[in-house]
Amino acid sequence: MGILQAVTEVIQAPIWAPAAWGFAASFAVCVLLVLSKSWHGDLTMDSALGVQKFHTTPTPRVGGIPILLGATVAWANAPLEVQKMLVPILVAGMPAFIIGLAEDLTKRVSVAQRLLATIASGILAWWLTDYCLSRVDIVGVDWLLKFKVIAVLFTAFAVGGVANSINIIDGFNGLASTMSALAFIGFGLIAWQVGDRELTSVSLILAACVWGFFWVNWPFGKIFLGDGGSYFVGFLLAWVAVMLVERNQSVSAFAALLICVHPITEVLFSIFRRRVKKLNAGHPDRLHFHSLFKQRYVRRWFSSYSRTLRNSITGALMGLMTLTAVVLANAVHDSLLGAFLGFMALALAYVAIYARMVCFRWRSPIGFLFTKPLFPAL
Repeated sequence: MGILQAVTEVIQAPIWAPAAWGFAASFAVCVLLVLSKSWHGDLTMDSALGVQKFHTTPTPRVGGIPILLGATVAWANAPLEVQKMLVPILVAGMPAFIIGLAEDLTKRVSVAQRLLATIASGILAWWLTDYCLSRVDIVGVDWLLKFKVIAVLFTAFAVGGVANSINIIDGFNGLASTMSALAFIGFGLIAWQVGDRELTSVSLILAACVWGFFWVNWPFGKIFLGDGGSYFVGFLLAWVAVMLVERNQSVSAFAALLICVHPITEVLFSIFRRRVKKLNAGHPDRLHFHSLFKQRYVRRWFSSYSRTLRNSITGALMGLMTLTAVVLANAVHDSLLGAFLGFMALALAYVAIYARMVCFRWRSPIGFLFTKPLFPAL
């Protein structure tokens, strides 16, 4: 089944009612939180101060709450088989959501504690669903994953990594939510192509809940995901990917990676460049891909726009990068070589564009990685 046929069939399928409920509930709760911010602002407002922050006024950063409530409403209106799949996913996401929300409210939770919470969510998800990665289509690693303890720990760390990557790219209005919603849709389309209707429904429900948040967050930034939202959505995204690969042996693990290539490449490259510069891997800065894209291009192309609108344009353009990954992944989901080449091509394209932004000329991505000193223009 081709991607166009899958899109057509999904649009025509009678699976949209729970997703519509999730969208409506998420959107409504976001609006209520914005309208009532004078009541809870002392706890929920995000300061505009910080080296990695681009917004101009304090804003509620509890967008994870509407997404969770939206998913709960969608669950209540979903068919029984979808409810059975959705419940353990939402329950398992609670450690990531709670510890992230605690950081949103107190600003006192360390990066290490948040990472451990997302890893705990991965372990809890395995315990509740009995799914863990038994293959990643890499020789040697797949042999190690035959051992259950290694498979569970590997899965938990991978889930924690993806959850943290969504937190890292959550820098502009609409960026993380556009990327995540498109990724959920991408997973859902692949699941539809291989006949996994329940996972398609779950993916569309989660996409709809994130989309409900998007329309209050973008373009005016009235509410932010916050750590609770970004870690929770990141966990959900990672676990849908795990289930897609484990429930459907014809789907290459690299197809799931390909859909998430943007946040995965961002977090790996950020760790790499900070290590090269001898900085703490968790140290905040304005050298992320999306930050540089705004400074180099959006600020020049849209100089007459307000700062808030420039932030939102950057977020939308960066989030839409995932559309290419979604199309490629759906086209080659059953091909290990095709999915691998697609992942590598987009990852190297990321590095090449990053090199263009810091060196002001096109560079070989491989050559750029070994430049001494790295990032000469910064």
